[in-house]
Amino acid sequence: MARIGAIPTRVETTMDFSVKSGSPEKQRTGCLVVGVYESRRLSPVARSLDQAAGGYLKNILKRGDMDGKCGQTLLLHDVPGTACQRLLLVGCGQERELDTAKYRSAVAAAAQRLNETGASDALSYLADLHVKGQDMHWKLRQIVEATEAALYVFDQLKSEKDKIRRPLRKLTLGVTDKKDTQTAEAAITEGQAIAAGVRLARELGNLPGNICTPTYLGDQARELAKAKGKRKAKATVLDRKDMEKLGMGALLAVAQGSEEPPKLITLEYQGGKKGDKPVVLVGKGVTFDTGGISLKPGAAMDEMKFDMCGAASVLGTLAAVIRMQLPINVVGVIPATDNMPSGKAIKPGDIVTSLSGQTIEILNTDAEGRLILCDALTYAERFEPDTVIDIATLTGACIVALGSHAAGLLSNQPSLAHDLLQAGEAASDRAWQLPLWDDYQSQLDSNFADMANIGGREAGTITAACFLSRFTKKYHWAHLDIAGVAWKQGKEKGATGRPVPLLTQYLLDRVAEK
Repeated sequence: MARIGAIPTRVETTMDFSVKSGSPEKQRTGCLVVGVYESRRLSPVARSLDQAAGGYLKNILKRGDMDGKCGQTLLLHDVPGTACQRLLLVGCGQERELDTAKYRSAVAAAAQRLNETGASDALSYLADLHVKGQDMHWKLRQIVEATEAALYVFDQLKSEKDKIRRPLRKLTLGVTDKKDTQTAEAAITEGQAIAAGVRLARELGNLPGNICTPTYLGDQARELAKAKGKRKAKATVLDRKDMEKLGMGALLAVAQGSEEPPKLITLEYQGGKKGDKPVVLVGKGVTFDTGGISLKPGAAMDEMKFDMCGAASVLGTLAAVIRMQLPINVVGVIPATDNMPSGKAIKPGDIVTSLSGQTIEILNTDAEGRLILCDALTYAERFEPDTVIDIATLTGACIVALGSHAAGLLSNQPSLAHDLLQAGEAASDRAWQLPLWDDYQSQLDSNFADMANIGGREAGTITAACFLSRFTKKYHWAHLDIAGVAWKQGKEKGATGRPVPLLTQYLLDRVAEK
Protein backbone atom coordinates (compact mmCIF):
# COMPACT_ATOMS: atom_id res chain seq x y z
CA MET A 1 0.00 0.00 0.00
CA ALA A 2 1.33 3.43 -0.95
CA ARG A 3 2.50 5.59 1.94
CA ILE A 4 3.88 9.12 2.07
CA GLY A 5 5.59 8.98 5.43
CA ALA A 6 4.65 9.72 9.01
CA ILE A 7 2.49 12.78 9.59
CA PRO A 8 2.47 14.27 13.09
CA THR A 9 -1.06 14.68 14.42
CA ARG A 10 -1.69 18.12 15.93
CA VAL A 11 -3.54 17.87 19.24
CA GLU A 12 -2.90 21.28 20.77
CA THR A 13 -5.22 24.20 20.12
CA THR A 14 -3.74 27.16 18.25
CA MET A 15 -5.16 30.09 20.20
CA ASP A 16 -4.07 31.69 23.46
CA PHE A 17 -7.19 32.41 25.52
CA SER A 18 -7.40 34.55 28.64
CA VAL A 19 -9.97 36.58 30.61
CA LYS A 20 -10.16 40.26 31.48
CA SER A 21 -12.62 42.52 33.27
CA GLY A 22 -13.04 46.27 33.02
CA SER A 23 -14.67 49.03 31.03
CA PRO A 24 -14.73 48.13 27.31
CA GLU A 25 -13.86 51.63 26.07
CA LYS A 26 -10.62 51.61 28.11
CA GLN A 27 -9.30 48.30 26.73
CA ARG A 28 -6.17 48.50 24.59
CA THR A 29 -6.32 45.71 22.02
CA GLY A 30 -5.86 45.07 18.33
CA CYS A 31 -9.59 44.58 17.93
CA LEU A 32 -12.63 44.80 20.23
CA VAL A 33 -15.61 42.57 19.40
CA VAL A 34 -19.22 43.42 20.31
CA GLY A 35 -22.65 42.26 19.17
CA VAL A 36 -25.40 44.01 17.22
CA TYR A 37 -28.98 42.72 17.09
CA GLU A 38 -31.51 43.09 14.30
CA SER A 39 -32.51 45.69 13.36
CA ARG A 40 -29.46 47.79 14.20
CA ARG A 41 -29.90 47.38 17.97
CA LEU A 42 -26.73 47.54 20.05
CA SER A 43 -25.89 44.94 22.70
CA PRO A 44 -25.25 46.21 26.27
CA VAL A 45 -21.48 46.51 25.80
CA ALA A 46 -21.93 48.08 22.37
CA ARG A 47 -24.27 50.66 23.92
CA SER A 48 -21.66 51.64 26.51
CA LEU A 49 -19.07 52.01 23.75
CA ASP A 50 -21.49 54.12 21.74
CA GLN A 51 -21.98 56.44 24.71
CA ALA A 52 -18.20 56.84 25.07
CA ALA A 53 -17.98 57.51 21.34
CA GLY A 54 -20.72 60.16 21.37
CA GLY A 55 -23.23 58.14 19.33
CA TYR A 56 -20.68 57.18 16.66
CA LEU A 57 -21.89 53.56 16.35
CA LYS A 58 -25.56 54.48 15.99
CA ASN A 59 -24.69 56.94 13.25
CA ILE A 60 -22.72 54.27 11.38
CA LEU A 61 -25.62 51.80 11.61
CA LYS A 62 -28.14 54.38 10.44
CA ARG A 63 -26.25 54.62 7.16
CA GLY A 64 -27.24 51.02 6.42
CA ASP A 65 -23.78 49.43 6.47
CA MET A 66 -25.07 46.66 8.74
CA ASP A 67 -28.50 45.43 9.77
CA GLY A 68 -27.46 42.99 12.52
CA LYS A 69 -28.43 39.76 10.77
CA CYS A 70 -26.75 36.72 12.29
CA GLY A 71 -23.23 36.31 10.93
CA GLN A 72 -22.85 39.82 9.49
CA THR A 73 -19.69 41.70 10.41
CA LEU A 74 -18.55 45.30 10.12
CA LEU A 75 -14.99 46.38 10.90
CA LEU A 76 -14.40 49.94 12.13
CA HIS A 77 -11.09 51.75 12.74
CA ASP A 78 -10.14 54.42 15.25
CA VAL A 79 -13.54 54.70 16.90
CA PRO A 80 -13.56 57.91 18.99
CA GLY A 81 -13.66 57.58 22.77
CA THR A 82 -12.14 54.07 22.73
CA ALA A 83 -8.61 52.72 23.24
CA CYS A 84 -8.85 49.84 20.75
CA GLN A 85 -7.26 49.96 17.28
CA ARG A 86 -10.27 48.34 15.62
CA LEU A 87 -13.87 47.58 16.54
CA LEU A 88 -15.67 44.58 15.04
CA LEU A 89 -19.46 44.63 15.06
CA VAL A 90 -20.98 41.15 14.81
CA GLY A 91 -24.58 40.50 13.77
CA CYS A 92 -26.56 38.30 16.17
CA GLY A 93 -30.06 38.31 14.63
CA GLN A 94 -33.20 39.02 16.61
CA GLU A 95 -32.43 39.40 20.31
CA ARG A 96 -35.33 37.19 21.43
CA GLU A 97 -34.37 34.49 18.93
CA LEU A 98 -30.69 34.22 19.84
CA ASP A 99 -30.35 30.49 20.59
CA THR A 100 -27.35 28.21 20.89
CA ALA A 101 -26.95 27.61 17.15
CA LYS A 102 -27.17 31.31 16.23
CA TYR A 103 -24.76 32.22 19.03
CA ARG A 104 -22.15 29.76 17.77
CA SER A 105 -22.66 31.09 14.23
CA ALA A 106 -22.03 34.65 15.43
CA VAL A 107 -18.90 33.57 17.32
CA ALA A 108 -17.61 31.66 14.28
CA ALA A 109 -18.24 34.65 11.99
CA ALA A 110 -16.33 36.89 14.40
CA ALA A 111 -13.39 34.47 14.52
CA GLN A 112 -13.12 34.22 10.75
CA ARG A 113 -13.30 37.99 10.30
CA LEU A 114 -10.78 38.61 13.08
CA ASN A 115 -8.33 36.29 11.38
CA GLU A 116 -8.48 38.51 8.29
CA THR A 117 -8.06 41.88 10.01
CA GLY A 118 -4.32 41.79 10.66
CA ALA A 119 -4.87 42.01 14.41
CA SER A 120 -2.86 39.35 16.22
CA ASP A 121 -4.85 39.87 19.44
CA ALA A 122 -8.48 40.67 20.13
CA LEU A 123 -10.89 41.16 23.03
CA SER A 124 -14.36 39.66 22.67
CA TYR A 125 -17.42 40.81 24.61
CA LEU A 126 -19.82 38.39 22.94
CA ALA A 127 -20.42 36.73 26.32
CA ASP A 128 -22.54 39.76 27.28
CA LEU A 129 -25.23 38.60 24.83
CA HIS A 130 -28.34 36.94 26.25
CA VAL A 131 -28.70 33.38 24.93
CA LYS A 132 -31.90 31.54 25.77
CA GLY A 133 -31.39 29.02 28.56
CA GLN A 134 -27.61 29.46 28.82
CA ASP A 135 -25.40 30.90 31.56
CA MET A 136 -22.11 32.79 31.47
CA HIS A 137 -20.00 29.63 31.75
CA TRP A 138 -21.65 28.11 28.69
CA LYS A 139 -21.28 31.28 26.60
CA LEU A 140 -17.61 31.68 27.45
CA ARG A 141 -16.83 28.02 26.77
CA GLN A 142 -18.62 28.18 23.44
CA ILE A 143 -16.53 31.17 22.38
CA VAL A 144 -13.43 29.03 22.89
CA GLU A 145 -14.82 25.95 21.14
CA ALA A 146 -16.50 27.75 18.25
CA THR A 147 -13.47 29.96 17.62
CA GLU A 148 -11.12 27.00 17.44
CA ALA A 149 -13.53 25.12 15.18
CA ALA A 150 -13.92 28.11 12.84
CA LEU A 151 -10.16 28.62 12.47
CA TYR A 152 -9.29 24.95 12.00
CA VAL A 153 -7.40 24.17 8.80
CA PHE A 154 -6.13 20.78 7.62
CA ASP A 155 -3.09 21.53 5.48
CA GLN A 156 -0.40 19.07 6.57
CA LEU A 157 -0.42 17.30 3.21
CA LYS A 158 -0.24 20.42 1.03
CA SER A 159 3.15 21.38 -0.38
CA GLU A 160 2.16 25.06 -0.26
CA LYS A 161 0.12 26.15 2.71
CA ASP A 162 -2.26 29.09 2.71
CA LYS A 163 -0.59 31.93 4.58
CA ILE A 164 -2.34 34.64 6.57
CA ARG A 165 -0.24 37.77 6.97
CA ARG A 166 -0.91 38.21 10.67
CA PRO A 167 -3.21 35.48 11.97
CA LEU A 168 -5.11 35.89 15.20
CA ARG A 169 -3.03 34.41 18.02
CA LYS A 170 -4.59 35.68 21.24
CA LEU A 171 -8.24 36.08 22.16
CA THR A 172 -9.19 37.62 25.49
CA LEU A 173 -12.71 37.02 26.81
CA GLY A 174 -14.08 40.21 28.27
CA VAL A 175 -16.40 40.21 31.29
CA THR A 176 -17.90 43.40 32.70
CA ASP A 177 -18.25 41.96 36.22
CA LYS A 178 -15.12 40.82 38.09
CA LYS A 179 -17.23 38.12 39.75
CA ASP A 180 -17.34 36.32 36.40
CA THR A 181 -13.55 36.04 36.15
CA GLN A 182 -13.34 32.72 37.97
CA THR A 183 -16.22 31.35 35.88
CA ALA A 184 -14.41 32.45 32.74
CA GLU A 185 -11.17 30.72 33.69
CA ALA A 186 -13.00 27.43 34.32
CA ALA A 187 -14.87 27.81 31.04
CA ILE A 188 -11.62 28.43 29.14
CA THR A 189 -10.04 25.31 30.67
CA GLU A 190 -12.97 23.14 29.60
CA GLY A 191 -13.30 24.80 26.21
CA GLN A 192 -9.65 24.37 25.33
CA ALA A 193 -9.67 20.71 26.38
CA ILE A 194 -12.76 19.95 24.31
CA ALA A 195 -11.40 21.96 21.37
CA ALA A 196 -8.15 19.98 21.54
CA GLY A 197 -10.11 16.72 21.54
CA VAL A 198 -12.19 17.85 18.58
CA ARG A 199 -9.03 18.88 16.74
CA LEU A 200 -7.48 15.45 17.27
CA ALA A 201 -10.63 13.72 16.03
CA ARG A 202 -10.74 15.96 12.95
CA GLU A 203 -7.05 15.43 12.21
CA LEU A 204 -7.39 11.65 12.36
CA GLY A 205 -10.58 11.67 10.31
CA ASN A 206 -9.09 13.87 7.60
CA LEU A 207 -5.96 11.79 7.13
CA PRO A 208 -6.13 9.41 4.14
CA GLY A 209 -6.31 5.66 4.50
CA ASN A 210 -2.71 5.14 3.39
CA ILE A 211 -1.55 7.12 6.43
CA CYS A 212 -4.19 6.60 9.10
CA THR A 213 -4.04 2.82 9.27
CA PRO A 214 -4.94 0.60 12.24
CA THR A 215 -1.25 0.69 13.20
CA TYR A 216 -1.29 4.51 13.09
CA LEU A 217 -4.34 4.64 15.38
CA GLY A 218 -2.52 2.38 17.82
CA ASP A 219 0.46 4.73 17.77
CA GLN A 220 -1.84 7.69 18.52
CA ALA A 221 -3.22 5.89 21.57
CA ARG A 222 0.33 5.28 22.78
CA GLU A 223 1.12 8.98 22.35
CA LEU A 224 -1.89 9.97 24.44
CA ALA A 225 -0.74 7.58 27.16
CA LYS A 226 2.49 9.62 27.41
CA ALA A 227 0.64 12.86 28.21
CA LYS A 228 1.75 14.74 31.32
CA GLY A 229 -0.31 14.67 34.50
CA LYS A 230 -0.66 12.84 37.80
CA ARG A 231 -3.49 10.75 36.43
CA LYS A 232 -1.98 8.54 33.75
CA ALA A 233 -3.35 6.47 30.91
CA LYS A 234 -2.18 3.08 29.66
CA ALA A 235 -2.34 1.99 26.03
CA THR A 236 -2.48 -1.63 24.87
CA VAL A 237 -2.52 -2.74 21.22
CA LEU A 238 -3.45 -6.32 20.38
CA ASP A 239 -2.36 -7.86 17.07
CA ARG A 240 -3.99 -10.50 14.88
CA LYS A 241 -2.47 -13.41 16.81
CA ASP A 242 -3.73 -11.98 20.10
CA MET A 243 -7.24 -11.68 18.68
CA GLU A 244 -7.09 -15.19 17.26
CA LYS A 245 -6.27 -16.54 20.74
CA LEU A 246 -9.21 -14.63 22.18
CA GLY A 247 -11.58 -15.92 19.50
CA MET A 248 -12.56 -12.60 17.87
CA GLY A 249 -13.95 -14.30 14.78
CA ALA A 250 -16.20 -11.43 13.70
CA LEU A 251 -13.54 -8.71 13.79
CA LEU A 252 -10.96 -10.94 12.12
CA ALA A 253 -13.43 -11.90 9.39
CA VAL A 254 -13.60 -8.27 8.28
CA ALA A 255 -9.83 -7.92 8.49
CA GLN A 256 -8.96 -11.02 6.47
CA GLY A 257 -9.37 -9.26 3.12
CA SER A 258 -6.84 -6.53 3.86
CA GLU A 259 -3.05 -6.40 3.73
CA GLU A 260 -3.12 -3.96 6.66
CA PRO A 261 -2.84 -5.81 9.99
CA PRO A 262 -5.86 -5.28 12.28
CA LYS A 263 -5.48 -3.90 15.80
CA LEU A 264 -7.57 -3.92 18.95
CA ILE A 265 -6.59 -0.75 20.79
CA THR A 266 -7.37 0.03 24.42
CA LEU A 267 -6.57 3.24 26.29
CA GLU A 268 -7.25 3.07 30.04
CA TYR A 269 -7.41 6.33 32.00
CA GLN A 270 -7.40 5.92 35.78
CA GLY A 271 -8.69 9.24 37.10
CA GLY A 272 -11.13 7.97 39.70
CA LYS A 273 -10.76 5.63 42.63
CA LYS A 274 -9.23 2.24 42.00
CA GLY A 275 -12.47 0.35 42.61
CA ASP A 276 -14.72 2.69 40.61
CA LYS A 277 -16.25 1.03 37.57
CA PRO A 278 -15.23 2.79 34.35
CA VAL A 279 -17.16 4.30 31.50
CA VAL A 280 -16.08 2.38 28.39
CA LEU A 281 -16.15 4.12 25.01
CA VAL A 282 -16.03 1.78 22.01
CA GLY A 283 -15.21 3.40 18.67
CA LYS A 284 -15.58 1.87 15.22
CA GLY A 285 -12.20 2.06 13.51
CA VAL A 286 -12.65 0.99 9.89
CA THR A 287 -9.77 2.98 8.45
CA PHE A 288 -11.06 2.48 4.92
CA ASP A 289 -14.30 0.83 3.87
CA THR A 290 -14.68 -0.37 0.29
CA GLY A 291 -17.67 -2.48 1.30
CA GLY A 292 -15.63 -5.63 0.71
CA ILE A 293 -17.13 -8.14 -1.75
CA SER A 294 -20.40 -6.17 -1.46
CA LEU A 295 -18.49 -3.35 -3.12
CA LYS A 296 -19.67 0.24 -2.69
CA PRO A 297 -20.28 2.48 -5.73
CA GLY A 298 -17.20 4.40 -6.85
CA ALA A 299 -18.77 7.85 -6.42
CA ALA A 300 -17.64 9.45 -3.15
CA MET A 301 -15.86 6.27 -2.05
CA ASP A 302 -12.92 8.48 -1.01
CA GLU A 303 -15.11 9.59 1.90
CA MET A 304 -14.91 6.10 3.34
CA LYS A 305 -11.66 7.16 4.99
CA PHE A 306 -14.07 8.80 7.48
CA ASP A 307 -15.38 5.37 8.54
CA MET A 308 -12.99 5.48 11.50
CA CYS A 309 -14.48 8.67 12.95
CA GLY A 310 -15.98 6.69 15.83
CA ALA A 311 -12.47 5.63 16.80
CA ALA A 312 -11.24 9.19 16.32
CA SER A 313 -13.95 10.52 18.65
CA VAL A 314 -12.92 8.05 21.37
CA LEU A 315 -9.31 9.22 21.17
CA GLY A 316 -10.43 12.85 21.04
CA THR A 317 -12.63 12.45 24.11
CA LEU A 318 -9.86 10.76 26.05
CA ALA A 319 -7.46 13.53 25.00
CA ALA A 320 -9.88 16.05 26.55
CA VAL A 321 -10.30 13.95 29.70
CA ILE A 322 -6.54 13.52 30.15
CA ARG A 323 -5.95 17.24 29.60
CA MET A 324 -8.53 18.17 32.26
CA GLN A 325 -7.35 15.34 34.54
CA LEU A 326 -10.97 14.46 35.31
CA PRO A 327 -11.52 12.34 38.45
CA ILE A 328 -13.24 9.48 36.62
CA ASN A 329 -12.18 6.15 35.15
CA VAL A 330 -12.57 5.94 31.37
CA VAL A 331 -11.53 3.19 28.97
CA GLY A 332 -11.39 3.53 25.20
CA VAL A 333 -11.69 0.38 23.08
CA ILE A 334 -11.06 0.63 19.34
CA PRO A 335 -11.36 -2.30 16.92
CA ALA A 336 -9.41 -1.15 13.87
CA THR A 337 -9.16 -2.65 10.39
CA ASP A 338 -9.67 -1.98 6.69
CA ASN A 339 -12.57 -3.59 4.82
CA MET A 340 -11.19 -4.64 1.44
CA PRO A 341 -12.17 -7.01 -1.40
CA SER A 342 -9.64 -9.73 -2.17
CA GLY A 343 -9.34 -13.45 -2.68
CA LYS A 344 -9.18 -13.81 1.11
CA ALA A 345 -12.12 -11.53 1.89
CA ILE A 346 -15.30 -12.76 3.55
CA LYS A 347 -18.20 -13.51 1.18
CA PRO A 348 -21.96 -13.12 1.49
CA GLY A 349 -23.24 -16.32 3.04
CA ASP A 350 -20.14 -16.94 5.18
CA ILE A 351 -20.76 -17.74 8.85
CA VAL A 352 -18.39 -16.63 11.60
CA THR A 353 -18.24 -17.14 15.36
CA SER A 354 -17.97 -14.00 17.48
CA LEU A 355 -16.04 -13.60 20.73
CA SER A 356 -19.33 -14.08 22.58
CA GLY A 357 -19.75 -17.52 20.99
CA GLN A 358 -22.77 -16.42 18.94
CA THR A 359 -22.66 -17.23 15.23
CA ILE A 360 -23.34 -14.67 12.51
CA GLU A 361 -24.37 -15.20 8.89
CA ILE A 362 -22.81 -12.45 6.80
CA LEU A 363 -25.38 -11.48 4.17
CA ASN A 364 -23.67 -8.21 3.27
CA THR A 365 -19.96 -7.56 3.74
CA ASP A 366 -20.62 -3.80 3.75
CA ALA A 367 -22.32 -4.21 7.12
CA GLU A 368 -18.87 -4.71 8.62
CA GLY A 369 -18.94 -2.10 11.38
CA ARG A 370 -21.30 -4.10 13.55
CA LEU A 371 -19.06 -7.15 13.08
CA ILE A 372 -15.98 -5.48 14.52
CA LEU A 373 -18.03 -3.71 17.19
CA CYS A 374 -19.73 -6.83 18.49
CA ASP A 375 -16.38 -8.41 19.42
CA ALA A 376 -15.19 -5.14 20.98
CA LEU A 377 -18.42 -4.87 23.00
CA THR A 378 -17.89 -8.38 24.33
CA TYR A 379 -14.26 -7.53 25.09
CA ALA A 380 -15.48 -4.52 27.10
CA GLU A 381 -16.96 -6.91 29.70
CA ARG A 382 -13.48 -7.55 31.15
CA PHE A 383 -13.33 -3.98 32.43
CA GLU A 384 -16.47 -4.55 34.55
CA PRO A 385 -17.94 -1.32 33.19
CA ASP A 386 -20.48 0.93 34.79
CA THR A 387 -21.56 2.08 31.33
CA VAL A 388 -20.58 1.30 27.73
CA ILE A 389 -21.14 3.70 24.85
CA ASP A 390 -20.24 2.74 21.30
CA ILE A 391 -19.74 5.36 18.60
CA ALA A 392 -19.87 4.43 14.94
CA THR A 393 -20.47 5.69 11.42
CA LEU A 394 -22.74 2.70 11.12
CA THR A 395 -25.67 3.18 8.74
CA GLY A 396 -26.65 5.30 5.76
CA ALA A 397 -30.19 4.87 7.07
CA CYS A 398 -29.33 7.22 9.93
CA ILE A 399 -28.49 9.96 7.42
CA VAL A 400 -31.85 9.41 5.72
CA ALA A 401 -33.66 9.61 9.07
CA LEU A 402 -31.82 12.50 10.77
CA GLY A 403 -29.70 14.18 8.12
CA SER A 404 -26.49 15.87 9.24
CA HIS A 405 -27.88 17.61 12.32
CA ALA A 406 -28.21 14.94 15.01
CA ALA A 407 -26.57 11.63 15.83
CA GLY A 408 -28.84 8.63 16.26
CA LEU A 409 -29.09 7.33 19.82
CA LEU A 410 -30.33 3.92 20.96
CA SER A 411 -29.91 2.42 24.41
CA ASN A 412 -30.95 -0.44 26.68
CA GLN A 413 -31.07 1.94 29.66
CA PRO A 414 -33.53 4.89 29.65
CA SER A 415 -31.60 6.96 32.21
CA LEU A 416 -28.39 6.64 30.17
CA ALA A 417 -30.19 7.75 27.02
CA HIS A 418 -31.63 10.74 28.91
CA ASP A 419 -28.20 11.76 30.22
CA LEU A 420 -26.64 11.58 26.76
CA LEU A 421 -29.46 13.61 25.22
CA GLN A 422 -29.04 16.26 27.92
CA ALA A 423 -25.27 16.33 27.41
CA GLY A 424 -25.77 16.79 23.68
CA GLU A 425 -28.08 19.75 24.24
CA ALA A 426 -25.64 21.36 26.69
CA ALA A 427 -22.69 20.85 24.34
CA SER A 428 -24.52 21.94 21.15
CA ASP A 429 -23.76 18.47 19.80
CA ARG A 430 -27.20 16.93 19.70
CA ALA A 431 -28.48 13.38 19.39
CA TRP A 432 -31.99 12.03 18.81
CA GLN A 433 -33.30 8.82 20.34
CA LEU A 434 -34.74 6.02 18.21
CA PRO A 435 -36.63 2.99 19.59
CA LEU A 436 -34.86 -0.25 20.45
CA TRP A 437 -37.92 -2.49 20.60
CA ASP A 438 -37.86 -6.26 20.49
CA ASP A 439 -40.31 -6.02 17.58
CA TYR A 440 -37.37 -5.34 15.27
CA GLN A 441 -35.21 -8.27 16.40
CA SER A 442 -36.92 -10.82 14.13
CA GLN A 443 -35.55 -9.00 11.09
CA LEU A 444 -32.14 -10.45 12.02
CA ASP A 445 -33.34 -14.08 11.94
CA SER A 446 -31.16 -16.51 9.97
CA ASN A 447 -31.89 -20.05 8.81
CA PHE A 448 -28.23 -21.01 9.18
CA ALA A 449 -26.75 -19.11 12.15
CA ASP A 450 -27.78 -17.44 15.41
CA MET A 451 -28.35 -14.19 13.52
CA ALA A 452 -27.78 -12.39 10.23
CA ASN A 453 -25.69 -9.24 10.06
CA ILE A 454 -28.40 -7.21 8.29
CA GLY A 455 -32.15 -6.90 8.74
CA GLY A 456 -33.32 -5.64 5.37
CA ARG A 457 -34.16 -2.15 4.10
CA GLU A 458 -36.67 -1.21 6.79
CA ALA A 459 -35.43 0.54 9.96
CA GLY A 460 -31.77 0.00 9.07
CA THR A 461 -30.39 2.10 11.93
CA ILE A 462 -32.59 0.34 14.47
CA THR A 463 -31.84 -3.20 13.29
CA ALA A 464 -28.11 -2.41 13.35
CA ALA A 465 -28.49 -1.40 17.00
CA CYS A 466 -30.61 -4.49 17.64
CA PHE A 467 -27.69 -6.56 16.36
CA LEU A 468 -25.30 -4.83 18.75
CA SER A 469 -27.73 -5.15 21.66
CA ARG A 470 -27.30 -8.92 21.53
CA PHE A 471 -23.72 -8.40 22.75
CA THR A 472 -24.47 -5.87 25.50
CA LYS A 473 -26.83 -7.66 27.86
CA LYS A 474 -24.38 -7.63 30.78
CA TYR A 475 -24.16 -3.86 31.22
CA HIS A 476 -25.85 -0.52 30.59
CA TRP A 477 -25.19 0.41 26.98
CA ALA A 478 -25.87 3.16 24.45
CA HIS A 479 -25.13 3.34 20.74
CA LEU A 480 -24.41 6.57 18.86
CA ASP A 481 -24.76 6.32 15.09
CA ILE A 482 -22.72 9.27 13.79
CA ALA A 483 -22.92 8.51 10.06
CA GLY A 484 -24.63 11.84 9.40
CA VAL A 485 -22.59 14.09 11.69
CA ALA A 486 -19.01 12.78 11.56
CA TRP A 487 -18.03 14.65 8.41
CA LYS A 488 -19.24 17.30 5.98
CA GLN A 489 -19.45 17.15 2.20
CA GLY A 490 -19.11 19.82 -0.45
CA LYS A 491 -16.94 22.94 -0.05
CA GLU A 492 -16.52 22.33 3.69
CA LYS A 493 -15.62 18.68 3.16
CA GLY A 494 -13.87 17.20 6.16
CA ALA A 495 -14.27 15.63 9.57
CA THR A 496 -16.26 17.53 12.20
CA GLY A 497 -14.88 16.00 15.41
CA ARG A 498 -18.37 15.12 16.60
CA PRO A 499 -19.43 13.72 19.02
CA VAL A 500 -16.39 14.64 21.17
CA PRO A 501 -18.27 17.59 22.75
CA LEU A 502 -21.27 15.41 23.63
CA LEU A 503 -19.16 12.62 25.13
CA THR A 504 -16.93 14.99 27.09
CA GLN A 505 -19.96 16.84 28.44
CA TYR A 506 -21.48 13.52 29.53
CA LEU A 507 -18.31 12.71 31.48
CA LEU A 508 -18.19 16.22 32.98
CA ASP A 509 -21.80 15.78 34.11
CA ARG A 510 -20.93 12.47 35.76
CA VAL A 511 -18.05 14.08 37.62
CA ALA A 512 -20.34 16.91 38.76
CA GLU A 513 -22.85 14.40 40.17
CA LYS A 514 -20.29 12.86 42.51
